[in-house]
Amino acid sequence: MKKFFSEFKKFITRGNVIDLAVGMIIGAAFTAIVTALVNGVFKPLIDAIPMGDIEGLITMLVPKNAEGIVITEGVADKVIDLSKSVYINWGDLIMAIISFFITALVLFIIIKIINTVHEKGKTVAERQKAKIRKRLENGQITVEEAEKQEEAIATEIPVPVETTDDLLREIRDLLKAGKETKTEE
Repeated sequence: MKKFFSEFKKFITRGNVIDLAVGMIIGAAFTAIVTALVNGVFKPLIDAIPMGDIEGLITMLVPKNAEGIVITEGVADKVIDLSKSVYINWGDLIMAIISFFITALVLFIIIKIINTVHEKGKTVAERQKAKIRKRLENGQITVEEAEKQEEAIATEIPVPVETTDDLLREIRDLLKAGKETKTEE
């Protein structure tokens, strides 16, 4: 079971999977913007055309007649009637845009946290490897033990924490090395 979760963790933390998830979420949020634009803005304008009052629609959009004179009272009534039936829903479009930006901001923060944790994990692994190399150089562990410990770090299996005895041995060895250096001088 541990192997299954370990493999799942590797799969989910791969950059490709995270990028795909971000792309799908951003795509869904952008789809909401397009839907609001089409349903709230374009559809009411297009719905006004089949009503058979194309002249009224054009007059509503450009309130002058062909000669450039301001519209007359009769045409103004048509425009008022037509404008009552055409409702452009700007609110849905604006809310979809705001929702998109909030979604993008939240995703940015999540990805930033994931990247920070990943970088800290690399730093911790490098420190552990440096400790292993130092212990190998001091002769505290064998090459085989060092390789096993480095492999455990690479596969993200927790390395056994140093015990108090290990730390005391390390201090003793450092003190011995310090004494030997002083006697050689």
